[in-house]
Amino acid sequence: MTITTLEQLSAIYGPVKETSRAKEIAHLNDDYAAFVKASPFILLATVGPEGTDCSPKGDAPGFVQIIDEKTVAIPDRPGNNRIDNLNNIIADSRVSLLFLIPGVGETLRINGHASITADASMLERFAVDGKLPRTVILVTINSVYFHCAKAIVRSKLWDPSLYVERTSLPSAGQIMKNIIKDFDGEAYDRDLPARTKATLY
Repeated sequence: MTITTLEQLSAIYGPVKETSRAKEIAHLNDDYAAFVKASPFILLATVGPEGTDCSPKGDAPGFVQIIDEKTVAIPDRPGNNRIDNLNNIIADSRVSLLFLIPGVGETLRINGHASITADASMLERFAVDGKLPRTVILVTINSVYFHCAKAIVRSKLWDPSLYVERTSLPSAGQIMKNIIKDFDGEAYDRDLPARTKATLY
């Protein structure tokens, strides 16, 4: 049976637990701010006329800076220049963030609206070895809440004994070679570590 109505969903799942509603607030309190400051990795979800996007963002813990209790700032470091999430933000400011912390089961979720700035003083806040991000994403918070650890526990995400050997998966060069005719995948893989280091910031 395909579920097509809210009534059908409600019949299956029942009402939202009161504690699940209570944990959602419209600003960063001290507890939620602690998660932002400790996180080295987030997922940024956006929506636009061409569809949805979910992009990874990562850096040293606290790379997402808290401007105030209603605003966080995310540096946009060098990448592949697809800028799908930035294109979407221009068209539709709605965004969602998911903060992950290695070894911690709970995740933090922020929903809000984003804007993009290239203001020099804002870029300077995120300088690393004198290198600036190209832009900074400012997120105005509508809601923030933590998510319980069940998904992390079920997946055993932080269990080192279950880490996958990188060599068991196709390399980036192999993937490209299988898509692009006459692509030199071996050279791509050989140069990738140095290229990544040189363009990290």
